[in-house]
Amino acid sequence: MEYNFIPNTKLNVSRICLGTMTFGEQNTEAEAHQQLDYAIGQGINFIDAAEMYPVPRNEKTQGRTEEYIGNWVKKIGKRKDIILASKITGPDKSLSHIRDPLNFSKEQINDAVNNSLKRLQTDYIDLYQLHWPERKNQRFGIRYYEFDANEQWKDNFHSILESLDELVKSGKIRHVGISNETPWGVMRFLEEAEKNNLPRMVSIQNAYSLLNRTFEYGLSEICLREKLGLIAYSPLAFGLLSGKYYRNKNIEKARLTLFPQFARYKTENAKKAVAAYCQLADKYELLPSQMALAYIKDKPFLSSYIIGATSIEQLKENIESIYIKLDKEVIGEIEKIMEMYPDATP
Repeated sequence: MEYNFIPNTKLNVSRICLGTMTFGEQNTEAEAHQQLDYAIGQGINFIDAAEMYPVPRNEKTQGRTEEYIGNWVKKIGKRKDIILASKITGPDKSLSHIRDPLNFSKEQINDAVNNSLKRLQTDYIDLYQLHWPERKNQRFGIRYYEFDANEQWKDNFHSILESLDELVKSGKIRHVGISNETPWGVMRFLEEAEKNNLPRMVSIQNAYSLLNRTFEYGLSEICLREKLGLIAYSPLAFGLLSGKYYRNKNIEKARLTLFPQFARYKTENAKKAVAAYCQLADKYELLPSQMALAYIKDKPFLSSYIIGATSIEQLKENIESIYIKLDKEVIGEIEKIMEMYPDATP
């Protein structure tokens, strides 16, 4: 396994982070614990969760992911060897069962952190993230920003950081990060932190894959120049880049089969791009999943990439991507495919 420090922290995280959003929906607790045991055995020390997990969102299962992780942490008794990350849910009417209305007020941030700590059975969270912004922005398949003159949101970057500062000082969280953010949002957080000696965002968790390189339109430069670490989610584009849909292999229980609402991963360009990448992987005798993960893992702005799986076999295949180094010829051909089908799943 490879490790690196998230910028401006002492969090020495594995280059691969274990994603857990299937725990409690597609995976039982026994299966979740099996994945956690295997991942730790392979050198992974970084685990990412969220208060709203598992996915898809469901009032009956909400919080179950953190509960499974908490039971496992208690069982193994090695909390200091693990770096735990979680997230507070952003505004969304379909998630009113968590809190209503959802926002990043001091009361709600405290409530979210305390509930996550209870479910995770720990005294502290190493990295606490805002799952998505309160304001309207382009995310989850929305390609372009559309200004809404009637939007009720008011700039509250300062108050959010003040609330997080109290939690850092109390020891309940160690570091803070953002997710599904834009360049403007990142810079506003950094500006407020610098001006007012408040906690600095150390990471950003956004989608990044062969099918979605929108992160490089501005955020990658910010990460490098401002020393922020990308924690890339969906590096296999919800499993598309594993090739299983292209090859029609055991897809009855796959996420996009079970949960058709994730339309961002079902565009025609995505199908064509996946076919091209799978054919390229075959040409060089690579597994499509490992080729896709190997492409992003050495980017200089990346701290860690999140892999999630519903089986140990998938997990093993994904973890082994850490040992793959792509030749210049392969990278060159990948770039050509990207030119043909840019950002098919934004």
